Parts: sequence; C-alpha cells; structure tokens
Amino acid sequence: MVDNRTYLIHPLYILITLVLGSVTSLFLGFSGAYIYSRVQSGLEPVAIPSLFFINTIFLIGSSLALIQTKKAYETDNTRRYKQMLWVTLLLTITFLVLQILAWNQMYQMNLEINSKLMGSYLYAISGLHFTHVIAGIPFLVFFIHDARKRLVEPASVLIYLSDPDKKRKLTVLSIYWHFLDGLWIYLILFFLINKII
Repeated sequence: MVDNRTYLIHPLYILITLVLGSVTSLFLGFSGAYIYSRVQSGLEPVAIPSLFFINTIFLIGSSLALIQTKKAYETDNTRRYKQMLWVTLLLTITFLVLQILAWNQMYQMNLEINSKLMGSYLYAISGLHFTHVIAGIPFLVFFIHDARKRLVEPASVLIYLSDPDKKRKLTVLSIYWHFLDGLWIYLILFFLINKII
C-alpha cells in the first residue's frame, strides 16, 4: 500500500532522530561514567589495542561505499548500486570480525572484563557499538535482496529508481551508518585523549 500523505517532516526522519538521540545519550553516559570512575578511584586509563585503529579504516570504508551507493542510485547506475551495496556489507562484516579479534587482543593484554574496571568500560562501550552495527545489517541485506530481485527488467528498474520511499529509506540507512562511523571515531579519540591526559 502506497502512502500518499504529505508530511512536514516524514516519520522516518523523526524515528531516526529519536534513535540517534537515544544512542548518543547512552554513549555520553558511558563516557561520563568512565571519567568519573577513573577520577574517583584514581585508576590508570586503558590502552586501546592496535586492531581498533585498523577497524576504523574498514568502518570508514563502509561509510564511503555507502556514499557511492547513494550516488549510483541517484544517477541510475544500477550495476554500481548493487556492487557498492555488497562492498558496504563486506567491509562492515570485516569490521565486525576484526572487532572480535581486537577483543581477543585485549584479553592477551590481560584486559579481562572482571579484572580491571577501565578494561570493562572498553569492552562495554565497544560491545555496544558492535551491537548497533549488527542492528543495521538486516536493513542493508534487505536493500541487497530487494535490488537483486527488482533491478532486472527495465520497467521494474524504472519503478525502483523513481520510488521516493526507497530513496528516503536509503537516506535514513546512510544517516545511521555515518552516525555509527562518527561514533566510533569519537570513541577512539575519547580513549586516546584519556590515555594522554
């Protein structure tokens, strides 16, 4: 069923704003708790494993791939559109796999969840980010599946590419993805600055 109603602000944009606002509050709360625990208990800040920095490259790459996906959609380049959706997914999965290896690296550095409070914060904060990345994957997979199914015949291609709802959903997905990338960069900088100060 097609929704022909006109909105001053579409409900999808309101929804993504609420989601991103609540996620921001959650991570700011954890950041504040980390600083409070560190200052209150006089604990040493935690060192970030080297794999966290490599992960950043893959996550930024997935965001750049999604930008290319959106450009391909807007220029009716269906072949590139489908390719870049796959590239985004593969880079994201690589990030998730490397993040699991990074946690193993933390364990090798004797940073266990229960042994050191500051290490527990790093597990919790990076684990929350990991969870939010996983939460976005089903939406990306839906786009891949839908594009594979519908971008076949000229008539279905035309309907797909001229669908304002599809474009809106792709924009919302992009906003979420870029937000997660920005959030990850914030977390890296947060722990780095805490290590320096």
